[in-house]
Amino acid sequence: MAKITAAEVNKLRKTTGAGMMDCKKALVEAEGDFDQAIEILRKKGQKVAAKRADRESSEGAAIAKVNDDNTQGVVISLNCETDFVAKNDSFVKLANDLADLALGYDSKDDFLAASIDGMTVAEKLTEQTGVIGEKIEIGSFERLNAPFVGSYIHAGNKIATLVGLSANVDGAAEAAKDVAMQAAAMNPVALNEDGVDQSIIDKEIEIAKDQLRQEGKPEEMLDKIAQGKLKRFFKDNTLVNQAFIKDSKQSVAQYVKSVDSSLEVTGFARVALG
Repeated sequence: MAKITAAEVNKLRKTTGAGMMDCKKALVEAEGDFDQAIEILRKKGQKVAAKRADRESSEGAAIAKVNDDNTQGVVISLNCETDFVAKNDSFVKLANDLADLALGYDSKDDFLAASIDGMTVAEKLTEQTGVIGEKIEIGSFERLNAPFVGSYIHAGNKIATLVGLSANVDGAAEAAKDVAMQAAAMNPVALNEDGVDQSIIDKEIEIAKDQLRQEGKPEEMLDKIAQGKLKRFFKDNTLVNQAFIKDSKQSVAQYVKSVDSSLEVTGFARVALG
């Protein structure tokens, strides 16, 4: 049997993130062959992943990243099964490393096929499933491009947001962060009225009409009153129309224009866990 040194075990641990005993067992099984030991650990991950495929992975870390010139951003979630794992420093580091890599890709599928540590991201997730012992997967992948993109990650990595602005002007960084915090806290359904799905609009009108009928309002008045309630829904649930959380006397759109009269919010992305 090949003699396995502590240095070899430590090297394998640093390469794969697996525990010391798992690394030693893999090296013993591989008779000291480093690459074969890595393959053994990957296969272990595949077995664990297969066993836990039907598990719910609603915990994890939501991470937003923006490129150096603030014109592109990505927000992803690295999902796991328990809050205990989600809070682990090595798990959070992995989520951040993956988010950095995700900046270079336009879609989740392209990202999962990207290379990391000599394997694809998808293979890395399988490997880490074996290391951690829980189902690990990329849940959300959202990308945003704009003349200026800002980000916000809520404490605990449970919510991460991106916001796009129409220009890179003085004060854009602070404005983008403020609006990204707004999106995290208030969970808007769309940027503005035009972005609200018709099915949501139809549902809100029907709910309003049902409430009005229960209040005894005449049937011929229902449409007009329901439209008024719909406007209130837009005000409360679309980002640019919401009351700004730092100053409720103005809307988000008004706040952004107070920074620069030509400035507008062009888009946002929000990822939440739990």
